[in-house]
Amino acid sequence: MSEFNKSEIKVVFIDIGGVILTNGWDYESREKASEIFKFDFQEMNTLHNFIYNVFEIGSISLDQYLDTILFHTPRDFTKMEFREFMFSRSIELPNLLKWLKEWKTQTDLPVFALSNENLDLNEYRIQTFKLHELFDGFFSSCYLGVQKPDPRIFKMAMDITQFKPDECIYFDDIPMFVNTAKNLGMNSILHENFETTKNILENFIIK
Repeated sequence: MSEFNKSEIKVVFIDIGGVILTNGWDYESREKASEIFKFDFQEMNTLHNFIYNVFEIGSISLDQYLDTILFHTPRDFTKMEFREFMFSRSIELPNLLKWLKEWKTQTDLPVFALSNENLDLNEYRIQTFKLHELFDGFFSSCYLGVQKPDPRIFKMAMDITQFKPDECIYFDDIPMFVNTAKNLGMNSILHENFETTKNILENFIIK
């Protein structure tokens, strides 16, 4: 666990996929989709790798993304059926989100999401899992036009909230993203499991 000065922390940033929810549209989900919908996974995944960054920073819509990776040729399934499958892959991970919502009522720290999310899945996840009960705002790649590990997304979050790096604590399950934030001077924590993250955040409960 990284060392930090509790008294200096004024804001909490938390990743969404891999920390409180499953990743919205990862390799495993795409591979599963190819099994269910019976299409060439390698072809689809190659096209996905070309276009997904553009999709995740909000430059194209979900329809445009799907037209690029799948519906450039006739299919035996509809775009709506595929969208529903994509959304169904978002599942709450055990324990943490429920605990965080309760914890939020016991701390005076503002809490923000800082995540790579495409627009449609981002808004679906916010509404479905009532993430506004935890987060005071969402620094999502689809809104900011830049994605992790680009340092600019972290700088934007700090500039907009007007907190200095050493006043921030950030949780993510991806070591590269944790290191990027750490290199900017943020207190960065690698989320490994519910208990370790819970133990750190309990330090900020108002007694």
